[in-house]
Amino acid sequence: MAPLRRRFCSLFPHHHRHEHHLVNPSLGSFLLLLLFFSPRLALADDQATPNSPGCSNKFKMVKVKYWVDGKEGTSTEGVNAQFGSPLPSRESDAMKMKVALANPFTCCGNMSSKLSGLLALARRGDCAFTTKGNVAQAVGAAGLLVMNDDEDLFKMSCTSNDTSINITIPIVMIPKSAGDAIRQPLVAGQAVEILMYAPSRPVVDFSQFCLWMMSVGTVFVASLWSEFVAREQTNESYDQLTRKESLSSVATTKDDTEEEALDISVKGAVIFILAASAFLLVLFFFMSAWFVWLLYVMFCIGGSQGMRACLVGIISRLFGGSQKKKVSLPRCGEVSVLSLVIFPFCAAFAIFWVVNRHASYAWIGQDILGISLMITVLQTARLPNIKVAAALLCCAFVYDIFWVFISPLLFHQSVMIAVARGDKSGGESIPMVLRIPRFFDPWGGYNLVGFGDVLFPGLLVSFAFRFDKMKKKGILNGYFLYLIIGYGVGLFLTYLGLYLMDGHGQPALLYLVPCTLGVSVVLGLVRKELKDLWNHGESESTGSEPGA
Repeated sequence: MAPLRRRFCSLFPHHHRHEHHLVNPSLGSFLLLLLFFSPRLALADDQATPNSPGCSNKFKMVKVKYWVDGKEGTSTEGVNAQFGSPLPSRESDAMKMKVALANPFTCCGNMSSKLSGLLALARRGDCAFTTKGNVAQAVGAAGLLVMNDDEDLFKMSCTSNDTSINITIPIVMIPKSAGDAIRQPLVAGQAVEILMYAPSRPVVDFSQFCLWMMSVGTVFVASLWSEFVAREQTNESYDQLTRKESLSSVATTKDDTEEEALDISVKGAVIFILAASAFLLVLFFFMSAWFVWLLYVMFCIGGSQGMRACLVGIISRLFGGSQKKKVSLPRCGEVSVLSLVIFPFCAAFAIFWVVNRHASYAWIGQDILGISLMITVLQTARLPNIKVAAALLCCAFVYDIFWVFISPLLFHQSVMIAVARGDKSGGESIPMVLRIPRFFDPWGGYNLVGFGDVLFPGLLVSFAFRFDKMKKKGILNGYFLYLIIGYGVGLFLTYLGLYLMDGHGQPALLYLVPCTLGVSVVLGLVRKELKDLWNHGESESTGSEPGA
């Protein structure tokens, strides 16, 4: 009887960077570390269980709605047993049932009273689930509701000794908190009614396609941003250097800007993954509501800075010269009037989002801030060549697999899943994700993509675009097009894997790394350009060191 957990598969480990002209290096580095964590929701399947007569139900999630003295309470989720009668899939076909406490409460011995036509509420423990079902059915119960000992949901399956089962009442397990919410009014003598049904989920959710488009679009736009938007944007801090050095051409200004970007090294990539692992352990052991609030604050700071960067870049592109008017601020130097006008709006937007983060429309603000932050980050942190890309992505690949699948051997549970679930976060969730509501899913909820699933491959795709431009490659004989396609295919394979594995959580980088890094290496080998890709930029950087 394996746990049916809500698993956040992933990825969140990976994320981060913003435009260098908007975020100072120390803040950017800290945000890079924080953004290394982001979840996706999935259900974990359990091992195969024996199928025998009367024990062949498919496990399904169940909606449980209840009323106390006629007043509707908060609905909860459960999972049906492998045995017993199936539940209707539509609410209109379900019937309300009055609830009574089983006595004994474990429903493992002879009942002290009849429960004719009532739904029995029992606590898990002391005997097999099939025994509970037989005992409840023997006293005339119309169904059995089993409350678990914790917030996980266990699949109530048959054992090898259950060769022939004749249980004809529905049996459902609910979390402990939901069971307590139903039990307390019963103990107080109030009337409780329950309605249960198991709605089917759509095979394909339109929101998944929207999330796929959003992720691929973010990588595409971020890769081309400096070419079509940011190249027209004048960096406030670098304007002073431009004037001092009497640089007159736009091309020269652009080259200087690129030199200010943060080029990741092999050593830096390894240290970053190790630091992210340490930070993940801190979250695992010390996660609390205040810690999540710290993440909210950092996300709002980074998101508002990123939003400002994007808006200033777009306005400067559309209205040339809009940044020429500047004012001098203490400790900040010269700042454009445009930035001063836009930043308060961006900060107010971030504050409005965090205040209303639980509202039904909050996902829109979170996605706007997140996409702005990721575009900005991909302008600042850059991969100089495939060698560094291989070190970073391979380390992140191992990071994902280790903390999702191997960490339970050391910590008795998956560290990444425990952090992503936020068991001790007071109901708050980590904000470093893109999310879209499941519009056509009767269960509601959100489809999520962690920032790392966008930023890690995005670093490589951005490098491919710069490499193609520097080598004057066309769209078909370059690398950018094929890596964008590879990234899209990798995301598709991630969703396909989740579907084929019946929702079993798995790291997205398991698919994204081969589809991006693998594609670039194979193309480089076929074109005999792998050496150039592998060592790109090293001779230039070596030659520039004496004059740095």
